Amino acid sequence: MNVSRETQERLATYAQLLRKWNPKVNLVAPGTINDLETRHIADSAQVHAIARRTDDHWVDLGTGGGFPGLVACILSAETAPELQFTFVESDQRKATFLRTVLRETGLSATVIAKRIEKIPPLSADILSARALAPLDTLLDLALPHGTADTQFLFPKGANWKKEVDNARRRWSFDLEIHKSDLDPQSVILELGDVRNV
Repeated sequence: MNVSRETQERLATYAQLLRKWNPKVNLVAPGTINDLETRHIADSAQVHAIARRTDDHWVDLGTGGGFPGLVACILSAETAPELQFTFVESDQRKATFLRTVLRETGLSATVIAKRIEKIPPLSADILSARALAPLDTLLDLALPHGTADTQFLFPKGANWKKEVDNARRRWSFDLEIHKSDLDPQSVILELGDVRNV
């Protein structure tokens, strides 16, 4: 990634903290920790690259270890410093980890440690979620926190076509498919104008 030294240092601090916390909190699958920079951080950076730069509020649902939301927050400190971030993570230990990374990197974001279904609407301009639920279920969770203009960004793996087909049975949405630069079977789904039908 072509980023400033300050952003590189923040990403390095984040990776160091994640490796330290992971054995106790299980932020990423242990088998993927050695590929942290490519499998998780660079993958999340792809989501950030697609996000609109003119918006005010990015909401990341089920943030877990920080993908893609926390990576996007670190990258946006340089590219879009006015962008506000909200991370929704019901696991208290993971929420504590997110707050620790924010403190150690000198960044600001809101961490909501509650279930997605239990929080009031967040009116996101950009809404992301990675490895949280199949697309059909994910839209049930996400739509209350979006608006008519929300850009929904969902990284998906090899089964993404099946997920889209299943979701279209209940949902109407505009769809743009962005192929992953890291995995030929993976994509980032960009949805807009999402409505229940």
